[in-house]
Amino acid sequence: MRARTLILAAAGGAALLAAAVLPAGAAAPAPARNGPVGAAALLAEVTHCSRISNGRYRTDVGTPATVPVCGKDGAVFWKADMDIDCDGQVTARCNRRADPSFLEQTAFRQSDGRPLNSEKLPHIVVPAPGTVWNHTKSGVRGGSVAAVIHGGRIQYAVVGDIGPSAVIGEASYATARGLGIDPDPKSGGTGSGVTYIVFTDSEVTPIESPGAAASLGEKLARRFLARN
Repeated sequence: MRARTLILAAAGGAALLAAAVLPAGAAAPAPARNGPVGAAALLAEVTHCSRISNGRYRTDVGTPATVPVCGKDGAVFWKADMDIDCDGQVTARCNRRADPSFLEQTAFRQSDGRPLNSEKLPHIVVPAPGTVWNHTKSGVRGGSVAAVIHGGRIQYAVVGDIGPSAVIGEASYATARGLGIDPDPKSGGTGSGVTYIVFTDSEVTPIESPGAAASLGEKLARRFLARN
């Protein structure tokens, strides 16, 4: 985990996923796909960036600001590195011995009020609202669903923590492990090649359920592909 000032936030209310209404004369949506959504299909929809951030983010403190946040119908996305977030509950893999910067808190909490479990729960870190971008104004909140893509794999996750306002590219131990990335908080992560797609106005309930995130993530990925 990169050192940062933790910003506590309350999770928003459940978001309504409204059905799309086709305008008069519009073409019918593509037929339903069989099998799970593939990484290649999602990546094909995020090759072009319509920037919604006011500027660009650094991937680490002291590096150039090169990463914009981009927008499409139903999602925001960015392409960056992955640093490992082990904050939250103390576990065998996430603790002060494993991670010198470990914090026993996360910005968003489980339904029982406890911090998230970064070892077990796939989640991502979004930058704190600032001059570059305010995620809350783009329909992104604690529990929003994300598709994190690396090496041809997809890991569905939730927005679970908040990091520095000028740095982007961080996810939990469990997210990294699910993508085949070294999850060690001190030596793991990857320097590039990670795509983060966050489905706007979405929310997993309860936030701590990986199964609920995967199920809703798959549905929203299909909807994203149909709309774009």
